[in-house]
Parts: sequence; structure tokens; C-alpha cells
Amino acid sequence: MAACSDRAENEGEVNLYSARIEGLVKPLLDEFTAETGIQVNLLTGSGDGLLSRLQSEGRNSPADLFLTVDAGRLHRAKEADLFQPVRSELLADSIPAHLRDEDYLWHGLSMRARPVFYAHDRVDSSELSDYLSLADEKWRGRICVRSSDNVYNQSLVAGMIEHHGVETTEEWARGLVANFARSPVGGDRDQLHAVANGQCDVAIANTYYFGGMIASDDSTNQQTVEQLSIHWPAQGEGEQGVHVNVSGIGLLQHAQNEENAIKLIEFLTNESSQAWYAQANQEYPVRIDAEQSEILQSWGDFRADDLPVSVLGDNNAAAVQLMNRAGWR
Repeated sequence: MAACSDRAENEGEVNLYSARIEGLVKPLLDEFTAETGIQVNLLTGSGDGLLSRLQSEGRNSPADLFLTVDAGRLHRAKEADLFQPVRSELLADSIPAHLRDEDYLWHGLSMRARPVFYAHDRVDSSELSDYLSLADEKWRGRICVRSSDNVYNQSLVAGMIEHHGVETTEEWARGLVANFARSPVGGDRDQLHAVANGQCDVAIANTYYFGGMIASDDSTNQQTVEQLSIHWPAQGEGEQGVHVNVSGIGLLQHAQNEENAIKLIEFLTNESSQAWYAQANQEYPVRIDAEQSEILQSWGDFRADDLPVSVLGDNNAAAVQLMNRAGWR
């Protein structure tokens, strides 16, 4: 990012470090520039890599904003004291309180759910209920899920700790591990392909991976999605609802283009940008008034967990320790 090699002093610029790939953010940034005249200098990379870079650069960092995925990673950035609060009426009106940091240090941009996917030729939907039921013996050797190193699984467990406590969650995790069809390997798409290939009957995965496979022209993806259905867990009265998480953005402590940075955050949460996220990456908008894609609409409504997603970061360390004790590798 040539324009980020030196500290930007031009009021017409803003520097963004993004853990989202260029194709999932650049079109919106170009639209922002066309609308405001503010040039966005973009650097993309892995969430953990960019976080380490920001810590190394310190006050000499050219970055004004950090965009990353999962509340766990946003929490790590908060714990590293990288963010400063943004109090904006526009953001307060657009983003539900449980989808942003309680101290206004980061704000959610898009939401993804983590439900259960199942092979509809081998599993009856009536067999499935909440997440806890996946520890039942009837699922022995039938479940696929990625490793405990994955922050999405860590956040799922962190949410369960908040709802059910450490003891119950650890008992569940041990039962889940006993039901694995194979040792965890690959990403969420690999778990979905494994169900379609008959290696397991159910998998836990993020919705946007499945949505991307539906939107894909790849024949393997199409063969997989034709064999799978979605089960929305924990929909009964008094139950927690489907686990959800966010991608989010924060204003950095040493931002030199603070005003432009806040304008960009507000732009990314406007109704049009939110609808674009839904269409381009099959993620749920954080705004309730933003239009969902046809794929998202086709899955129907579900009740999402309204637990403050910041709790997922607060409980991350406890979740990792619990997963290790349970033998979730």
C-alpha cells in the first residue's frame, strides 16, 4: 500500500487495513471515493497478521481503520488498546447495540450465522434441535466441524459458556468431540463437502460459505448444496437462538484522518452498502432495514441469539482452554 508507506496528511485520504479480501470491500471503497472525493488507501491481509502489524507499527502506523472478521479478533484488537471510541448518531441509529462494542470501540458491519447443515437424505430435520443435542450418542461418528484453532468455533463455544456455564459447555464439548466423524480438517466449505460426500451427516458452518457455494458456478459446489439443508438451532421458547457473529471495524488510536475515517464507517453502514454486502458475500446486514439477497431470503427467518457479541471476545480465552480440555483439536 504505497500511499500508506508514509503518514498521510492529506485531508482527502483515509488508510484502511482490512482482513477482508479486496473483492469484498474495494467496490464499496470506490463508491465512497466517488461520492465524497476521499481517497481510500487499502491494505489487505490476514486478521491476525494485520493485528500483529498494527502492534509493531504502534503510533507510527499509517492506518486509520482496522476491519476484521469475528468478535474474537475485534476483542484482541481492543485488548491491545488499538482502538478509540466512535460515538456517532448515525451508527447508533443503524447498528443494534448487541452488534457493536459496549464502549463504542468497534462497530459491526455484517452478520453471519453459524447453524447446522445436514444431509437431507440421511437426516430428518425433526432429529435436530439445539446445539447441546449434538452431543447425544445418536450422532456418534456423524459430525464434521473444523478445528478448535478456528476463531469461529471459539466464538461459538464462548457464547455457549455465557448461556450455559463452563461445566455444561465442557460436558457438551466432550460429547461433541466423541461424535466427530473424523479429526477436524479444513475450513467450513470442507465440512459441507464432507457431508455431501457421506463422510458425516451433519456439520456446523457459517452461512456465508454455504451462500457463496450456492452463488458459485462450480459444479462441485452445486452438487454439494443440492444435498444439504439448513437447520436453525435453539429456536424453541426460552432457547438462545442461532449463534451469530460479525465482521467489524474500529478507529485506530493514532489515526491521522479521523474525520474521514468516521465518514467511511458511517458509509459502510448505510442502507445501500449493507445491501451490497448481502448480495456480494451472502452475509446478513446489521441494519434491519437493509435488503437481503435472494439467497438469504430463500432460507427463511430465524431467531438469532441477541447476546452482545462483545461477550464472545470476553470469553475467548475460557473457550480455548475448555476446548483443549475436551480434546477438541
